[in-house]
Amino acid sequence: MRGSTRVRRRMLRRHADLSRLPLNFDPDRHDMSRPEDGWHVDDYLQPLPAEPPGPPTPGGSWETARRLVRDYEHADPAIIREVYRSGPPEPGKDLLLQGRFYGLRFYLGLRIHDVVDGHIEQDGRTARVWGWNYQTLKGHLERGQMDQEVRKWLDTGEVEFHIHVFSQRADIPNPLVRIGFILFGRFTQLRFYRRACRRMEKLTKAALAAQRQPPEEKPA
Repeated sequence: MRGSTRVRRRMLRRHADLSRLPLNFDPDRHDMSRPEDGWHVDDYLQPLPAEPPGPPTPGGSWETARRLVRDYEHADPAIIREVYRSGPPEPGKDLLLQGRFYGLRFYLGLRIHDVVDGHIEQDGRTARVWGWNYQTLKGHLERGQMDQEVRKWLDTGEVEFHIHVFSQRADIPNPLVRIGFILFGRFTQLRFYRRACRRMEKLTKAALAAQRQPPEEKPA
């Protein structure tokens, strides 16, 4: 969290206030794997540098991508910037983001719902998976849930970054903001997902390349 001491204190108060807010939708009323009337389902898959088949390689692509996903590094700060979160993702913890939307700034509250750490079976294949998701709180511009995870397919060594989002526009009291979101919100959503995929590929490759560089020799 950057800025002056006064700004940091204000953000801490904003984050603390999130604990009193309910979700702005009822997850139990929806199957978030499929579209519903008035709701969007977005699913993105970004290949990352592969590893040899088998469990994740220590310090390899999967572990590197896992760290990036844990720290929310895939979010493009030109669109969404993490303001405050108390530690690593854990169910029930709150997350305060700042959305940047055509020159405006919005504080967005979310609650972490679940952390996935294990294996999945799909079409007879097994993948090692780590990820987490969050759900929107009252006052957010959207309703819904976003899942972000990294997978490694054990049979081939393929590593992937996966985003799955179930969302719709929330009730926005401010008429100017509401009109702006109707006109540009969906475009900004999709741009955020695409940029998140590109950032994950770029950051993962850069981190792996940095590990391969020999340490600089100290002058005698």
